[in-house]
Amino acid sequence: MKRRKFLEYTAAGAAGMSVPHFLPFFGAGKMSTSPWVRLLNKALTETDHVLVLIRLDGGNDGLNTVVPIDQFDRLANARPHVILPENSLLGLDGQDSLGFHPAMADMRALYDEGKMKIIQSVGYPNQDFSHFRSSDIWMTAADSDEVFGTGWAGRYLQYEYPNYPADFPNETMPDPPSLEIGPTTSLTLQGPLTSMGISIFNPEEFYELVEGVQTPAPNTPAGELLTHIRTIARQSNSYGAVVTEAYQSASNIADYPADNYLAEQLAIVARLINGGLKTKIYLVSISGFDTHDSQVNVNDHTQGEHANLLRQLSQAVGAFMQDIQLMGISERVIGMTFSEFGRRIISNDSNGTDHGAAAPMFVFGHHVDGGVLGDNPNIPNNAQWDDNIPMQYDFRSIYSSVLKDWFCVPGEDIEGIMLHDFQSLPILSPSACTPTSTRDLNHLAGKQLLDVWPNPFSQQVRLQFQAEGRTLIQVFNNAGQLVATPVNKHFPKGTHQIDCNLGSLPTGLYHFRIQNGPMQQVRAVVKQ
Repeated sequence: MKRRKFLEYTAAGAAGMSVPHFLPFFGAGKMSTSPWVRLLNKALTETDHVLVLIRLDGGNDGLNTVVPIDQFDRLANARPHVILPENSLLGLDGQDSLGFHPAMADMRALYDEGKMKIIQSVGYPNQDFSHFRSSDIWMTAADSDEVFGTGWAGRYLQYEYPNYPADFPNETMPDPPSLEIGPTTSLTLQGPLTSMGISIFNPEEFYELVEGVQTPAPNTPAGELLTHIRTIARQSNSYGAVVTEAYQSASNIADYPADNYLAEQLAIVARLINGGLKTKIYLVSISGFDTHDSQVNVNDHTQGEHANLLRQLSQAVGAFMQDIQLMGISERVIGMTFSEFGRRIISNDSNGTDHGAAAPMFVFGHHVDGGVLGDNPNIPNNAQWDDNIPMQYDFRSIYSSVLKDWFCVPGEDIEGIMLHDFQSLPILSPSACTPTSTRDLNHLAGKQLLDVWPNPFSQQVRLQFQAEGRTLIQVFNNAGQLVATPVNKHFPKGTHQIDCNLGSLPTGLYHFRIQNGPMQQVRAVVKQ
């Protein structure tokens, strides 16, 4: 079974699984380490690439974020209650047909340096205008008529760490695969089996954790219980110690803006990356983009709720990029914004905008192929209340491009993660994907070390494998227990086949692992 088929198989049952309960401070329980999983994970991906996701919660108004100057008169006619003065817009290097909101000076600087990609009119077919449903679609990469119980990033992380959470953390991956600053890990990070990361309630409680300080519990029976829970949480959470150690071993270099919640989150992320944490995906968020009213100040449209949000976003991203540059880790990190939808073309009578469809996305980092992808959105001459920006790019093409060109996932495996086939887009520079692990080199060389058929099987299976020298093939059940060792001997260089009878095994999902010197692969196979 291809890994993508395994993901489809497991995703089908994931919707019925509950997300684990999260204790205060961190969202993971104690997990032991055993020899079998250390062996199984010995050659997992060691790429040091990091993705930072920034959620703009509420539905960002793309037309007041990246403004199509070439259609300014039609835009002013459609949204007089929120239109920005044309002379206030920030011009972009090499672009005379669009400009940034005046609050976005730091992000404009990144664009001018070639470190930011603007992707125009991003959305999905049959836009759903519910915050909850559209957020689920963006987090899971489902079609509008589908419901997935797994997140796109969670499926990717399960692909990288197929046995998680059994016996994680371990010597190869001692750190959480993902980390989100929020009360729980979101659907984005939900894998086929469990959530693929941990959560931190908020920066304030994170600082209390790493500094060994905690808010005093009340002198009541409930306070005594809270103290006990806090103690158990710290003692039992295997990830708390490694996160604290990473944070305390590094420090921020750049200055972050004060009173900026997003900046506080990104400062933590930069410090954890620099501290050596191997976490691959971070998720932070900034809320308030549901600007139905008071989006702008009546007397000055360059100010107001939306301006404050974009200023926080721009300044936080600018400080983060400066920080990782000074730390010397900027080549390892890219960031990406997303929001559940855009806003309508026309403004409403409350100096705001209502739920719309497509909107721009931003991808930023050292390896980003800077510039603008796509054309300016078309503004009708006489826009009606229900007119929307048509989609140019499916957001899932952007996810797929990040998997392919940043995390080096082979093209044949991306569909299994995304559960659909999406085109790749020129977002990252060709040099972005540089394999740094045996697993990546195996995949990029097109080498399949092990095949197992039939799949599913009931009695007999045939193993076909590439080998040279000592070769080990093991079979683990889904609980991580070693149930069979069909092969463990020397072979001459070449392709080999053996048959083995596994009819006595209970029905279920099994992992066939081959190790041949430094190279290994794992195949998921179903027993029926």
